[in-house]
Amino acid sequence: MRDLTNDLLELIRRTSTDLPADVERALVAARQAEAEGSAARGALDTILENVALARRDSSPICQDTGTPIFTVRHPSGWSTRALREQIRKAVAEATARAYLRPNAVDSLSGKNSGNNLGDEAFPTIHFEETEGAVLTVDLMLKGGGCENVGAQYSLPHAGLGAGRDLEGVRRAALDAVHQAQGQGCAPGVLGIAIGGDRGSSFLASKEALLRPLDDINPDAALAELEARLLGEANELGIGPMGFGGQTTVLGVKARSLHRLPASFFVSVSYMCWAHRRRRMVVDGDRVRILDRSEP
Repeated sequence: MRDLTNDLLELIRRTSTDLPADVERALVAARQAEAEGSAARGALDTILENVALARRDSSPICQDTGTPIFTVRHPSGWSTRALREQIRKAVAEATARAYLRPNAVDSLSGKNSGNNLGDEAFPTIHFEETEGAVLTVDLMLKGGGCENVGAQYSLPHAGLGAGRDLEGVRRAALDAVHQAQGQGCAPGVLGIAIGGDRGSSFLASKEALLRPLDDINPDAALAELEARLLGEANELGIGPMGFGGQTTVLGVKARSLHRLPASFFVSVSYMCWAHRRRRMVVDGDRVRILDRSEP
């Protein structure tokens, strides 16, 4: 098995410092939708200037480089133990080179490890064995501000008038955006999971965030829900950084899971405008790093 530590280090660098093309296009379109001289347009001007400077200087797009979340899909025969070790070495080196800010804090002592390595949940690594010979590693950097405003609902929810149907899902998702206001560093992206248990639902909501912003859900009902939520969330008037305006959400991505008859969870993972996610593909001796703008 080959050593991918240096390739993983480059994946982390690119993810932290170079915003994906689809996200940047959405931010540019959002800026054009805001009024000249408005606080919303000024915020987006600053965001886009920051994106360009980070790319030029190979410096983090945001000072909060977040929780590194790796999803590794590997062929049969690859050692997940060795892959975990290489990922952790790459994370520690990326921290030493300031591509990542030291973020791993012991919850009991309050001590920062200094290298972004904690217990087995920091960084977060998910493994899945797949068919074929290609290995893929998806990396998402999930900032603390947007993570704090994620939400999970158990339907029915009397306070929202939300039943166990897509209308109930819609009401829950819009409530999550309303409750977040500008604290999630809007304009954001919503990852929504319908069903599952509490754990699998939140995991699926984050996996939904890996989809390109401009793709279309193959499930017609979910595609309609995504489009409607995108329009209605942007009618709330929260706007970039909570300053008001036309763009509160850049995209909505939803998926459905099977559930127990007794439970109906709706999990909303909120991603800030710094939607940092990239993919590394290892096919034989060839290693490619993609910006996840493609389906």
